[in-house]
This record gives sequence, structure tokens and C-alpha cells, in this order.
Amino acid sequence: MNDDESSGNGDDDRLPDDPEKVALLRDVADEVRGDSGESKQVAAILYRVSDIYDPDEETTPEHVYLNVRNILRIRERGTLERD
Repeated sequence: MNDDESSGNGDDDRLPDDPEKVALLRDVADEVRGDSGESKQVAAILYRVSDIYDPDEETTPEHVYLNVRNILRIRERGTLERD
């Protein structure tokens, strides 16, 4: 990989694009989403995980992990405000 192909921010960690996996994860997310905060949270996490395999998204498993961890922390605190 040459310098033009890598931004140097972990793009090598991208998983292969898999539109079928994207569709499956998003279908499951749509099915589990309900009125409760927990079901919405699970759906949001599934959507975020599906981004790993979406060719239109530029993310890595590490970025998704950090984002999901942040979602869970915010949910636990009950607010977007930081301590």
C-alpha cells in the first residue's frame, strides 16, 4: 500500500466490504427497534456495526468499538453531559 492509499489512521484495519452483511445487520436492527430505550440502543449498535462492512462508510472496527462504548457510557449516565 502506498502513501496515497492509506491515510495513516488505521484504514488498513477495515474489513472487506460486504453489502449482504450490511443489509442483514440493518434488517435485524429494524426488527429489534421498539419503543424502549434498550431496544433503540441495540438497534443503534447494530447499525453502527453494519458500517464496518458498508463500502460507503469509512470506519474501522476500532472506531466502531469506541463509538459503541461511548453510546453505552452515555446511556449509563443518562445524559450527554460529561462529568
